Amino acid sequence: MKRFLTFFLILTTLTFAEDDGSPGLEQRDIEALRDWINTKRQVTVKELGGNLSLSGEVRAELQSTNEKKNGFKQRGSGGEVENTAIRAWDVEVNLMLDYRTDRTWTTIKIEFDNNAGTETGTFDRLSVERAFLGGRIVNANTYTMDLEIGRRFLSYTFDSKIQFGSFMDGIVYKYDQAFDVVGDFYFHGGPFLVNENIDQYAYVGEFGLLNIGRTGLYSKLSAIDWDTKHTDKAVRNDAFRFFNIQWIWGYKFVPKPLNKIVTVYGAALANVAAKGTLVTRGASERWAWYAGFSIGELRKQWDWSLDINYQWVQAQAIPDFDGNGIGRGNIAKVGLYSRRTMGRGTPNTPAEAVGAGNYKGWAAEFLYLLTNNITIYQAWRQSVNQNTSIGPAFSYKQYEIEVIYGF
Repeated sequence: MKRFLTFFLILTTLTFAEDDGSPGLEQRDIEALRDWINTKRQVTVKELGGNLSLSGEVRAELQSTNEKKNGFKQRGSGGEVENTAIRAWDVEVNLMLDYRTDRTWTTIKIEFDNNAGTETGTFDRLSVERAFLGGRIVNANTYTMDLEIGRRFLSYTFDSKIQFGSFMDGIVYKYDQAFDVVGDFYFHGGPFLVNENIDQYAYVGEFGLLNIGRTGLYSKLSAIDWDTKHTDKAVRNDAFRFFNIQWIWGYKFVPKPLNKIVTVYGAALANVAAKGTLVTRGASERWAWYAGFSIGELRKQWDWSLDINYQWVQAQAIPDFDGNGIGRGNIAKVGLYSRRTMGRGTPNTPAEAVGAGNYKGWAAEFLYLLTNNITIYQAWRQSVNQNTSIGPAFSYKQYEIEVIYGF
């Protein structure tokens, strides 16, 4: 590789340099290039120290979706939204790179998620899904403090079945402490960028107490503030008028007959910034809750896990752009307050309002580890209007299956 790089750079210089009578690449430049390669590009992980890991996933997936709005089909041939499919096939590749030393680390995840098909297939859908670096500020006997900066999904760090579906480009401060009797306490939170053009930032934080009293009981309290910048566009201000507080309670235990980890959980959420608007017919639609249970974990071949939960979400509980739950399909991507999400487009009437909320429904997910590398994932989701007086009447059902090879 060293010889190839040297030859390539010399050849490039000789080929593209202007013929102005000046001498070409001199010997000292070649030696400087060789020294740079030897000291920078040929350093191994072993010489640097730390641990480097490379992993990935190859996924083949199908989503079969039935979505209706006011009784009219939305997807597929004859649907109201063009260039959409009832049965959507995808091919996905995820590459993950992690490097860690004693007190620093970095993690990267590159996602290639493309539609399948000779005619309908796509070949260029690339996303930097995760890219952040971190360091340990304090490493005490019973507590640690860390600082991380970069990109991740909010759901990568913060817990919810219905929100935290947005990217977080920002800083996360982490404080974790173990108590002998009380349990394991943590706080994770920080600011992140929303819109650099108008200098808008949002703020998120989560407190947690795990394994309370060594009983398996846990609790998490989170808050996220999107309502941090007002502009001269009233509809955009409405779209970001969200200050969500969520409280989760759960209990983990291992029943003897089943001999698998069982988790029972529930959460309540309130958007304390919500107020009555035209699209909500003057009412404040700020509340949401969910409850469910899960059984099992994937650790080795033949393991399986099952999660079933019910979700109830009012119209103003979740921002258009941050939904992470069952949702309502919304293949047309209509916002709550405007024709497009984030307050873009013309304002909606109460009959047109959609967004990420105003639904109730249930979801089930089942995973089976067929081999140590191959996982079969299946999911079912369905929902209808929570409040039939807001927006169009809709019904949403989706079955998803994925075959995942991890390495």
